[in-house]
Amino acid sequence: MAEVKFDPKDHQHIRYNPLRGDWILVSAHRMKRPWKGQVEKPPDETIPRHDPKNPLCPGNTRANGKVNPDYDSVFLFDNDFPALLDEGAPSPGPSEHELLRSESAFGKCQVMCFHPWSDITLPLMSVVEIRKVIDEWATLTQNLGSKHQWVQIFENKGAVMGCSNPHPHCQVWASSFLPNEARSEDSNQKDYYERNKSPMLVDYVNLELEKKERIVVENDSWLVVVPYWAVWPYETLLLPKQHRLRLTDLSSQEKDDLADIMKKLLTKYDNLFETSFPYSMGWHGEIGRASCRERV
Repeated sequence: MAEVKFDPKDHQHIRYNPLRGDWILVSAHRMKRPWKGQVEKPPDETIPRHDPKNPLCPGNTRANGKVNPDYDSVFLFDNDFPALLDEGAPSPGPSEHELLRSESAFGKCQVMCFHPWSDITLPLMSVVEIRKVIDEWATLTQNLGSKHQWVQIFENKGAVMGCSNPHPHCQVWASSFLPNEARSEDSNQKDYYERNKSPMLVDYVNLELEKKERIVVENDSWLVVVPYWAVWPYETLLLPKQHRLRLTDLSSQEKDDLADIMKKLLTKYDNLFETSFPYSMGWHGEIGRASCRERV
């Protein structure tokens, strides 16, 4: 009997995620199984450009009684229902048992509206408008990163992703601690650099550019790929082609190119599914420069 040659598109195997340091199961042969799931287009949803009851719209009153300005671009404010506070929360004190550990957590949570209109999303915005969003992200990263160990900028788009408001916006969580995923990524990239004397993600960009197997879209400064270790359906990874640690390191041209490739990528999602595609998007960069509050 002839030996069967391994084909990653046909045979089960596990793949290593070098950022997280764990393995995932790939069972590509299961894509051949019969599927009779329901297929339908989502119902049409009419979102008003300005809803007088929407707390994120310009000029409207939020739950805490504060009135939004009549903003015409990005708008940033402190989250009215923050998951983290910088002050006022008591310390849990010493843990009663090593299996029942807790520590203090401090931080700052903000909300950033991308645009004054509620019926628009990032892929429908102009490149110039998206560039303004990126500029604000960079400013937030610098300001909050000087006081906190981690700054997480993320957008959950669509009700199916848990978004409670259709107005185009993202959230910013700055924390006194490193989240688990950021901690793993930081540790594994440091280990890789010590072994190879080169940054992991720079090497990965060059490898993907060479193989040209998983590239979704690219421009002069940025590359979007389906990562080799992808877990989620339609997962993509957006990477700079040059070594950049955080958004504040980007040149003006790189920010323009980032706005361009974000619009192209998100438009592809919308067009592929013929809907305003729901997603979760987050930025990961180097950890903050701040010396955080002393841990209990």
